Amino acid sequence: MLFKLSFENMKKSFKDYAIYFLTLVLGVAIFYMFNSLDSQQAMLTVSDSTREMIKLMIDMLGMISVFVAIVLGLLIVYANSFLINRRKKEFGIYMTLGMGKWQISKIILLETILVGILSLLVGIVIGIFASQFMSILVSKLFQADMSEFTFVFSKDACMKTCVYFAIMYVAVALFNTITVSRYKLINLLTALRKNEKVKIKNPFLCVVVFILASFVLGYAYWKVTGGIQTMNTADKILHVIIMGIVSTIFIFWSLSGFILNVIKSMKKVYLKGTNMFVLRQINNKINTMVISMSVICLMLFMTISILSSSLSLRNTMQKDLEDMTPVDLNLYKTANLPEKMVNRYGKEIIYTKEQREDSKITIQETLKNCEFDSSVLKDIVEIPIYTSENLTLETFFGDSVEEVKAKFSMLAYDTVEQIVKVSDYNKIASLYGNTQYDLKDDEYLVVCDFKSMEEIRNQILKKGNHTLSIAGKQYQSKEKECQNGFIVMSTSHINTGIILVPDSCPLKEEEKQMTFLAANYQATTNEQRDNIQAMFARKDSSFLQKLASQGIIIEDMTKITIIESSVGVATIVTFIAIYLGIIFLLASSAILALKQLTESSDNQQRYSILRKIGCDEKMINKALFRQIGIFFAMPLILAIIHSIFGIQFVLSMITGLASCEDLLPSIVVTVIVIGVIYGAYFLATYMGSKTIIKEDS
Repeated sequence: MLFKLSFENMKKSFKDYAIYFLTLVLGVAIFYMFNSLDSQQAMLTVSDSTREMIKLMIDMLGMISVFVAIVLGLLIVYANSFLINRRKKEFGIYMTLGMGKWQISKIILLETILVGILSLLVGIVIGIFASQFMSILVSKLFQADMSEFTFVFSKDACMKTCVYFAIMYVAVALFNTITVSRYKLINLLTALRKNEKVKIKNPFLCVVVFILASFVLGYAYWKVTGGIQTMNTADKILHVIIMGIVSTIFIFWSLSGFILNVIKSMKKVYLKGTNMFVLRQINNKINTMVISMSVICLMLFMTISILSSSLSLRNTMQKDLEDMTPVDLNLYKTANLPEKMVNRYGKEIIYTKEQREDSKITIQETLKNCEFDSSVLKDIVEIPIYTSENLTLETFFGDSVEEVKAKFSMLAYDTVEQIVKVSDYNKIASLYGNTQYDLKDDEYLVVCDFKSMEEIRNQILKKGNHTLSIAGKQYQSKEKECQNGFIVMSTSHINTGIILVPDSCPLKEEEKQMTFLAANYQATTNEQRDNIQAMFARKDSSFLQKLASQGIIIEDMTKITIIESSVGVATIVTFIAIYLGIIFLLASSAILALKQLTESSDNQQRYSILRKIGCDEKMINKALFRQIGIFFAMPLILAIIHSIFGIQFVLSMITGLASCEDLLPSIVVTVIVIGVIYGAYFLATYMGSKTIIKEDS
């Protein structure tokens, strides 16, 4: 009997369950998709390092799934509370007919189980098929071979999804039981007649609070953009975050206190059509859900910032890889090793006689001594790189150093500058396809491609007449700004500065900091390339083992390794961002939708009054559409404003990974994602609210 009643109730109330069901299905599908990657990776043909990256990503997604489950659990509890409140009168009638609270709880429990099972089945089916596209996406992002692609079903992901959501439904069932047990019959029967108490705020106080909150928010915006140099510790960043959160809350708190009065003063607008009704409804909503609107706004802000920043980072890193990996191999070793030295961690390192002797010869000689077959390499270029204790970053800034320190206190000013003779640099530049330079005997150039450091150096160079003392001789800067270029390959533009000097500069042999070699593989097939790569990338390489046995320290950087690591980092960031972004977007959209449906249910009588005073259905639907549109737009607009500055801050913090400049493609993708999901919830809310307000007509 109770099961039949529960089933009939669920069918009858499907319009109430629609958004709830949609949220559950999407949550289950997304949860399954992102937790099924461990099964999908088995069919991808990738290198060992890439497989390790994929494993790391899967482990991180597993940990993040716990947080996602908590978010979805809270969302389900919130959604269920809406459904319970929506049916108070129905439960009151049940109690009037003699049904006990325990039996009502059983009905709700059965309905929860039915909806839960249905949403799990539909969500997992959608997730299974969607995860196949996820496999293709993973293979594209990690540049994997999908020749062995097959349809994959992940038992572990399915089990994990069922367990997590079963726990959520149990929590919901307990919550519902406790909620129903507290209801009194009189409150259930008169629930629809009760109006929410709205406290009238002082308009003057609200204006003052709004202005102050806007000022504090503007200051926070400035700190994360113009004052970014001073935000070099976690506590300073936390202060700005707190300012942003508190300001957001007070902006929504103050809006309801004066916005209606402002519109009321505009008689032509306020008295037109149903504007009076719509504005008062919106005013009451903001007044009664300040915290909810603030939380939704902040979740939307995180969605926009996370998606835009991560997608931009990945796109930029991919573009940077093309520029930053012009050859197959970089080798470099420290020159002129002392008998012992203290590293940056304060640990003393003692070098053997063999290591010190090897540090005085070229890399090519070292390879020859280790019986390395140099015929596997071509286009070999080797150059020395010098340093001078008298030329540090502080020396470079000269008389302006205090001014620079005041703005950029985080820089390591005792860092020695790298010095390269211009002809040596041109050899590397020619091999890389970069710009080559020429210098007179009294000139120098700064080659730099790390944007932040380039801007700092240019502030000094633009003043003109900037001279440096190198090897006992004065040199004048040829240009008033840094020139683009680099020597060592990397994942992005991170060259903080190399001083190019003329060949006549009397640099001493003992000032040589390192020897650097760049070369390409002598390979025409992928198999040949992989065999040469294995000499430098695999730990069991006989060549590397021979170097280790002799205590020889040669660092290597290969194009393949750089690309694999860069693609791995970018993909991990992108996947986590998409996962969290979509979950935050679902949560914020669902909360708005459910709150609006609750309001529509509570305001049935008000819409009935509109009909009685002569408003036709077209006017009422238009008023409802504008009301819901403004309700959905308000947190989104403030979130977009937050994001304009938040994205700049995030990108400035990750300039070490990539210098993100072209944000348009990632913003377009973010707009599409938000438009589809947020827009779908908006339309579903509008259609559901239309149905609700017609119930008593």
